[in-house]
Amino acid sequence: MDIGKYKSNDKILVAVDCIIFGFDGGALKALLIKRSLQPEKGKWSLMGGFVNQNESTDEAATRVLRQLTGIENIYMEQLYCFSDVNRDTAGRVISIAYFALINIADYSEQLQAEHEAKWFELGQLPDLVFDHTVMVLKAQESLREKVARQPIGFELLPNKFTLPQLQSLYEAIYETSLDTRNFSKRILALGVLNKLDEKEKKNSRRGAFYYVFDAIKYKSLETNGVRFI
Repeated sequence: MDIGKYKSNDKILVAVDCIIFGFDGGALKALLIKRSLQPEKGKWSLMGGFVNQNESTDEAATRVLRQLTGIENIYMEQLYCFSDVNRDTAGRVISIAYFALINIADYSEQLQAEHEAKWFELGQLPDLVFDHTVMVLKAQESLREKVARQPIGFELLPNKFTLPQLQSLYEAIYETSLDTRNFSKRILALGVLNKLDEKEKKNSRRGAFYYVFDAIKYKSLETNGVRFI
């Protein structure tokens, strides 16, 4: 391919922005940082960066997530292309947004301090730069659609969890209350959770059994369609 043929075309910057969701046991939160460069320096922002010449947008997003969280193999997926001509006041920038899911407990306080990062409940987001608020809301909408039919919600929980913790997660994602009896019955009927001989006793004297998600059992049901909620 003769790259010279493109010389007469406009050169446009391509960036990635990452919406990182976490769950603290009661609320769904987004990880934000203080922007370190102009324009809008010092304002709250999503974590992002420009795509390098030698990497794909997926690779750029993976790099950005690793830099901010220090965590490998984070669940992420491409969300949307934001290409409004005037979206970035510094110049013509197209942004490919990704959303990622992590367990808050895996994110170190040291990295949080280094990047001036902070978790915010989705209902209490500060003013964000550019179109980042729109990105977060679109990611929230996509998350709600996907967790009903895919087991990605388990990415927000520890490896072992209780049914009350799992219910709290779904309630936080959908911002609604669920009937405990019906929720437990439906989830257990899927047969994708393995019960452990161990209980969490911090929240009640009787305690609640821990469970782990069984990806192999889920795979055997996936082709027929699974609905978690």
